[in-house]
Amino acid sequence: MLSNQEILIQNLDHLGIVAGIVDAIGIVEIINELIGEESGEKVSPGQVVKAMILNGLGFVSQPLYMFPKFFENIACEHLIGTGVKPEYLNDDKLGRIMDKLFSKGLDTIFLVIALNAAKKFNVSLSSSHLDSSSMHVHGEYNSSLPEVSFVNQPTVNAQTPEELAVKSPKEITITYGYSRDHRPDLKQFIIELICTGDGDIPIFLKLASGNQADSSCFGQIAVDYQKQLEVDSLIVADCALYTETNIKLMSDLRWLCRVPLSIKSAQSLVSTLPESEFVPSTLTGYKFRETTATYAGVEQRWLVVQSEARRESDLRKLSQKIELAQAKTLKELKQLSQDKFACEADAIKALAKLSKTFKYHQIESSKVTEITINKPGNPPEKAYSIWATVCRNEAKINSDVLSAGRFIIATNVLDSTVLSNDSMLIEYKAQQSCERGFGFLKDPLFFADSIFLKSPERIESLAMIMGLCLLVYTLAQRQLRAALSKSKSTIKNQLGKATNRPTLRWIFQCFQSIHLVLLNQELHISNWTQDRDFILDLLPDDCLRYYKLNT
Repeated sequence: MLSNQEILIQNLDHLGIVAGIVDAIGIVEIINELIGEESGEKVSPGQVVKAMILNGLGFVSQPLYMFPKFFENIACEHLIGTGVKPEYLNDDKLGRIMDKLFSKGLDTIFLVIALNAAKKFNVSLSSSHLDSSSMHVHGEYNSSLPEVSFVNQPTVNAQTPEELAVKSPKEITITYGYSRDHRPDLKQFIIELICTGDGDIPIFLKLASGNQADSSCFGQIAVDYQKQLEVDSLIVADCALYTETNIKLMSDLRWLCRVPLSIKSAQSLVSTLPESEFVPSTLTGYKFRETTATYAGVEQRWLVVQSEARRESDLRKLSQKIELAQAKTLKELKQLSQDKFACEADAIKALAKLSKTFKYHQIESSKVTEITINKPGNPPEKAYSIWATVCRNEAKINSDVLSAGRFIIATNVLDSTVLSNDSMLIEYKAQQSCERGFGFLKDPLFFADSIFLKSPERIESLAMIMGLCLLVYTLAQRQLRAALSKSKSTIKNQLGKATNRPTLRWIFQCFQSIHLVLLNQELHISNWTQDRDFILDLLPDDCLRYYKLNT
């Protein structure tokens, strides 16, 4: 029988994939170069960030104060580096590194890492999708870091020298605002995210105060992003980008976004265009009609799009609205008929005022009746009541019927040979890349479902780490799918059906119950199978060394 000293079993599971992608991107080296290493420290800043990414993608829903415990049964040294012990990854160490990350500039750090990843993985930056979402927090937050000046370390692949001395960034304000999480009772901060159309890869991440409006900042974000990117990328966003200020600000950028129907010309267009003027798109279930427009002094192409699926849904909702509006209208008319007025003119005026609130109905006929009010001990008084019937306002209803399922996307790319109508629609639909990213960050299994740290600075640093988790996840998923497509291969999904587009979460599940075993001073991998071997060959070579050992 073997003694406890002769055998040691540690969990490896899918974390070798995560560690391999971190290595392929070069996150540890970039962080160490940007932040700098201190002599005598047992764990470098880059290794701490790698450990946090492993924790974040461990999907064990353990908050950060349990961070060392997470690594007690994990192959810590194997995944992070020789000599790295779980007890070294404590709250104090994490806090100090997060403070340093904040002082260096979180959005700059993220962009350097993301662009390095895009270059290594050949991610196309031809289109970039901009969106934002809110993250709620618990507790009160006050700034804890003093303003400091520090000397920049040289950046990875920097093309121009940065200023030597810069001031530390100002922390965001964690406060109440419009909550996408439907938690107006909690304070929040905003995550602004830009993802590529190629694989949903996050390239730009910036944190903002909880009460910031998208429309006030999206234009500047797009301009700043384009300057740092040095690639002519098509900026794609929702209607928050479409304001007069933003459009003027983006005069030198190519952009595409949705036009808000609060603009009168847009509302008029979707509600008056006859069905016969729409042409089918190559995308099943869509039709569109192209026109030109000028807004904020900028000539644009507008594409009025009609979605058949959304049209059916909108028409069902419209029918329900009309029924509810009719019931409300009849109730209000009944109440009005019970009111008494001093003169006929007052009764007519009251009916006219009420009719202005009708959305889908209009007055069909009305009648004013003179009545006598008898009060004991007083002479009879004359009064007037009004009675009316209503009918459907067909002009308004027909306008809404025409509008059903329609929206407008606009671009300043006027040449349709450069950006076709179908391409416009495809790029706009790819805006879901940001939404999928936010869905990932808000997943209950992710370590930031509810954030409670001591300061806004550390919350911002944690949010950047969350963004790095998303970067690692999406890059691995993109690499896996591309390899399957190139080799014309498939793997089985959760239902046992062949697919060439598996989710990385499913791959993580396929790698459960893999252990690193130390037996008689030799390392072994347990529970390895041919299926896992096949999947591993589809991933970057950096993942191999965590599972294929040379003993």
